[in-house]
Amino acid sequence: MGVQNIVEDKVRVVIAEDSVLLREGLTRLLTDRGHDVVAGVGDAEALIKTITEFAAQGTLPDVVVADVRMPPTHTDEGVRAAVLLRQRHPGLGVLVLSQYVEEQYATELLAGSSRGVGYLLKDRVAEVREFVDAVVRVAQGGTALDPEVVAQLLGRSRKQDVLVGLTPREREVLGLMAEGRTNSAIARQLVVSDGAVEKHVSNIFLKLGLSPSDGDHRRVLAVLTYLNS
Repeated sequence: MGVQNIVEDKVRVVIAEDSVLLREGLTRLLTDRGHDVVAGVGDAEALIKTITEFAAQGTLPDVVVADVRMPPTHTDEGVRAAVLLRQRHPGLGVLVLSQYVEEQYATELLAGSSRGVGYLLKDRVAEVREFVDAVVRVAQGGTALDPEVVAQLLGRSRKQDVLVGLTPREREVLGLMAEGRTNSAIARQLVVSDGAVEKHVSNIFLKLGLSPSDGDHRRVLAVLTYLNS
């Protein structure tokens, strides 16, 4: 059963990280779990060139895992490349890694859509299962935001007008939604029933003015409501 799941969820990954040790470590983590790391590069320019070449061949990878800071200035080259690649290839998943919570980069990456996008702290890589799950989720069009990023964004005073109508429990559920968790995963985290979570999610949609006509995108829109307000 385990092998079947690995094959079923196998994704093609490009890793952009200037630290050779970390790049090789990430590659090992993913390949050991049945995923295909099709390229590894050390700077943003090489990342853009590599993705452009894959696109020209019609073999675009499922997801890019990129460090926010890369050569030559080690400031924002990685996230700039990620934003550019999402503009050029909307179907490409992008998961960026950062040493610290850099709110500007998180919101910039999510400015267009949070489908197929993730922002994790590098420390999260040590939690191997969660990291690999996040890579797969982003590759499949889902969202993966680090809990520390979510906590900081939810705590901002200028977001309070958006969230003022939500109960503390609903805010907690919204935060877990922003991390990319499913209703079942939220229920396990909060030790409540799936039905209780579904009720909270429905109330969040109602209070944020998201109608049923928004369909499956309502989870994304709920997160973007406070990220982009």
